[in-house]
Formats: sequence, structure tokens, C-alpha cells
Amino acid sequence: MSIKVKRSRAQPIGQLLNPRGEVGRLMRQSRLIEKAQTHLRESLPEDMREHVFVGGFSEGKLTLICNRAVFLTWLRFEQTRLLSLLHQLPGFEGVTGLRLKVRPVRPAKAPLRYCQTLPEAAGKALTQCAEDTDDPKLKNALERLASHATKS
Repeated sequence: MSIKVKRSRAQPIGQLLNPRGEVGRLMRQSRLIEKAQTHLRESLPEDMREHVFVGGFSEGKLTLICNRAVFLTWLRFEQTRLLSLLHQLPGFEGVTGLRLKVRPVRPAKAPLRYCQTLPEAAGKALTQCAEDTDDPKLKNALERLASHATKS
């Protein structure tokens, strides 16, 4: 495996942050999306505001993402009204339509912890083995195992 050296030089930070630079365009687009997000949320019903997000803007279409199909159906019915609201914002006069997507949010589940218990007789047998063992590490491990035994 070889590492190839790039022959191009790093761009100066002034050029990247320039409004015509890559980062400048990205920052402008993120500000526009944030503006559209707040403007649309103000016009949505109270119970929908936390479930609808602006996902992006490309090819004249604004992408709206919601986490339930019920909200997507409502957005479809209100599409013309939402477009007229967007046309009021500077920078969104050229929006020709909406892309509506459902992305359900699934909470991360913690893996189930498998705890195995030992019968009391097994715990006594492990304790006796630990007493007869000279190796301190093995003795400690056997005692820890014996501590998992159920006591009646």
C-alpha cells in the first residue's frame, strides 16, 4: 500500500469563506433552509410543528421531512398554501414544488442485558473450589462466579 501525495495546495481560508467559495455557498444555503424551517413551523398547527423539518433545496424543489405518514398526508393537502407561504420569503421565489418524505424516528434501544443466575448448590461448589485454589487470580474469579448464585 502506498500513500500518494496531492500536488494541489490548500486553499486560503479567505477564499473558502468568500460568498462565492464552497463554504460561503453552504452557509448561505443553510441560512435559507433555517429561514424556511422557522417560517413554515409558524404556519403549521401546534401538534405538527415538532414533526416537520426542511430537509433541503435542490432543482427548484424544497424537501419536507416528517416522521409520520399522517403528517405527510396533511402536507399534501396543504401543499399549495405552503408554497404560497414560501414564495413570501426572499430567496424562495423560485420554489416550484415540494418533495414530501417520511422518515420515522426510531429511538435507539439498549441491548437487553442477559443475567444468568446460578443455583445455590453451584455457588457452594464454586466457593469450595475457590477455598482449595492457590492461584489468587483464579480464586478471585471463582468467588465472583459464586456471588451470582441465588440464595433461598
